[in-house]
Order: sequence, then C-alpha cells, then structure tokens
Amino acid sequence: MKKTLYIVPFLTLLFAGNPASAQVPEKPVVEMAGDSLGNVTDAFQEKFFEALKQKAIENYDRAIDALVQALAFNSEEPVVYLELGKNYNALQKYAEAAAYLERGRKAAPGNAAMLEELYTTYYQNKEFDRALPVVKELAKINTAFSEDLVNLYIQNEQFEAALSLLDSLDKTKGSSTYRESLRRQVYARTNNVEAQISDLKENIGENPQDEKDYLNLIFVYSESGQVDKAFETAQQLLEINPDSELVHLALYKFYMTKDDSAEAVNSMDVLLGSDQIDEVTKYQALNDFLIYVTENPSLEEDLIRLVKVFSEKENNQKVYKQLGTFFLEKGNPEVALDYFNTALKNEKNDFGLFREVITLEAEAGNYEQVKVLSERALEIFPAQSWLFLMLGTAQNSSGEFKKAEDNLLMGLDYLIEDPELERKFYRQLAESYKGLSEPQKASEALKKAENNKQ
Repeated sequence: MKKTLYIVPFLTLLFAGNPASAQVPEKPVVEMAGDSLGNVTDAFQEKFFEALKQKAIENYDRAIDALVQALAFNSEEPVVYLELGKNYNALQKYAEAAAYLERGRKAAPGNAAMLEELYTTYYQNKEFDRALPVVKELAKINTAFSEDLVNLYIQNEQFEAALSLLDSLDKTKGSSTYRESLRRQVYARTNNVEAQISDLKENIGENPQDEKDYLNLIFVYSESGQVDKAFETAQQLLEINPDSELVHLALYKFYMTKDDSAEAVNSMDVLLGSDQIDEVTKYQALNDFLIYVTENPSLEEDLIRLVKVFSEKENNQKVYKQLGTFFLEKGNPEVALDYFNTALKNEKNDFGLFREVITLEAEAGNYEQVKVLSERALEIFPAQSWLFLMLGTAQNSSGEFKKAEDNLLMGLDYLIEDPELERKFYRQLAESYKGLSEPQKASEALKKAENNKQ
C-alpha cells in the first residue's frame, strides 16, 4: 500500500526545526576533556590549556592561535580538532570549523562530542546534505538525535524517510509536540490533498483501530475547508473508540463553532484531564475556551472549574493571570484581583503582574497591601520608578510622610522621559510636604506638577 505523507493534527507548532530552538530531549555529550589527553609534552599542554583559558573569556582568535601551536607539537590528539571546531564555530567560520572537525572525526571515530559539533557546524551553515550522515551516525549512538534526523530528512526533501522514522518514534516513545510539528512541516511541503485523503481512508479501512489515521484525516479535512467531513470523521472515531481522548482536540472546536456549549465543555474536560495531551496544547485549548466564554458569559463557572483542573493537573499557575485579565475586562476587579494574587504566588518575577495587583489594591483603598507589595517588588525591580510612586502614595495615605518623601524623591531619580508619571510624583510630594508642615515645598512641588502639564 502507498505510504502517505501526513501530520498529527491540532497541536501547536512550536518549533522551527533548528537545533538551537527545537526542544528535543536533552542529549548527553561525551566531551573530550583535557584530562583525557594522551602521552603529550609539557609544551603541548601549555598551549592547549592556554587555548581553553582564552576560549573561556571569548578570545576565540587567540584560542585558535594557541591550538594551532599545540598541533605543531602533537597532531594526533583529536581533542585539539574538536576545540578548533568549537572556536571557529564561535566566530561563525563554518568552513574552517568543518575542516578541523572532519579531521577529528577520522582520528576519533564515533566520538559523540565531535559528531555533535560537526552537526552544529553543518546545520548553522545550512549544509543539510552534509549534516544528514553525521546525524545518522549520532542517532545510532544516542536515540535522542532521532528527531534531529527527521528534521534533516525534511530539509533534504526525503519525506518518506521522515514519515517512516516519525511513525517508528511514535510507536516506541508515544506522541510529542515536536514530532507533531515535524509532521506538519511534511504536510506543508506536500500538497496533493486528494491523494492524502484517499490513502488515509485506505489506511483506516485496513486498520480501523489506528487512532492516528483518523486524526490525520480530520486535520486534512479541516485544513482543506471540509469542516463537515472533518466532524463526521471525528464522530466515526468516537464510534470505534468511545474512550478516545485525542479526538477531543478537534471536537471542542467543532462544538464551539456549532455553539453546542454543553458538548464543548465536555470535550474540554476530557482533553484537560488527559495524560496523552501536552501542557502547551491544553493551554491553547483553554485560551480558545476563554475567548468562547466572553461571548457566552453563562459558562463562566465552567471556565473557572476548567482552569482549576488545568492548574492542578499540570501544576501550572500561569493560567490564573489570564483568568484575572478576563474578569478585569469583564468589569469585575474584585474577582480579577483574587486570580492575579493567586498567579503572583508563583510568578514572583512578573513585573506586569505586580503592576496589575498593586493598581487594583490601590483602587480598592488597600494601602497597607500596596506598601507590602511595592516593597516586595522593589527588591526584584529596584529601578522601577512606578513602584516608588505607589509606595510613596501608600505611605502618604497612612501618614508616613517622611518615608513617602524619601521614596518619591528616589523614584524621581530613576524616572526617564515620562511627563505624566512625573506630574504624579510631584503631586504626591506636595501631599508629603503638607503632612510634614512644609507649605513652601508643597507649593513648589505643585508648581512643578503644573509646569510639567503645560
């Protein structure tokens, strides 16, 4: 039977097939370190370790000079070729890097560190044809490179080989977002939709229990605008496998489009509770549902419950910030503040989140909380003038005028080109000086505020 070129549907495309950006399993590298040097002279060691020192401080040219001198003393040490390759790569001189690394590859066959550096060299220089045999060899040493191999098959337009390896990896490792993105690349570069549909139907006829073929068919139908057929295929899969979880990645969207809110919620429950669906995809689905709820406010309680399900299942509190924004835009700041505070417990380095919470606490008149939050935020963001303004404002409100003056003046020192914020500083300084019984300074501060306005 003819093999087909498809892609596993509905998961977000996160990666661009670049070794530097692809979030693939971490690959242990067998480094060739200085203590693995063989029988070498003192002069060789001196130059070699000088090279390591220069590389550490990013003096790559000097490191290369030292390594070339080391080669003059001993040309049999593979580690020198590896280090030369690394330094030339750092300088983006890929031809030179490849020349030395290929010499090292011959001197130390099968060394993973040498092969990985050579792979990086060819990939960065877009020499995908030369990278392919290197990664084939790496994948034999470490299966974590199998996904890189798929990517290189695609880059070299060997689509059947890419698909075959993807199928094999899915069987042995289960599905992953990255491999699904690679399948999408294969699909994007093969445009015979009718042949794909025909072959997928043939696959389903021969093996009706294979969930993947149904999902691929749903995706192909959806991408080609045949939404009704895509929905029919999803229903067919549910008849064959009522316990399918992956099918709900398609169904929740279909149900929202049909405005069948009860079924949409049911599909969200299934996919958010699934162990077969990755966290990023669940987050995207939850975001889709949140948008749907803005047009269907009767589902707000379902949204809150689903957010809790996602947060507990994935141990992810970020979604509470999104929920806070939702209720803030709906004109419910009290509920929004609760969710922002929940998010802030885990997102301690998010200045935007601090700003939301402090602003809402100030608007609610909770100045003690504004002080606590502003001081905590200033420990993380010590140059944020807005935080000094909020801290000074809260201190004025509680009668701590001297502390307010100090913090407001400090915040002004950090302020850069923001007339509106500067006006607010001077107005608060006027309040501080009034509280300190210094009317002259208060008047001067108000004049500065007015001058800024003009």
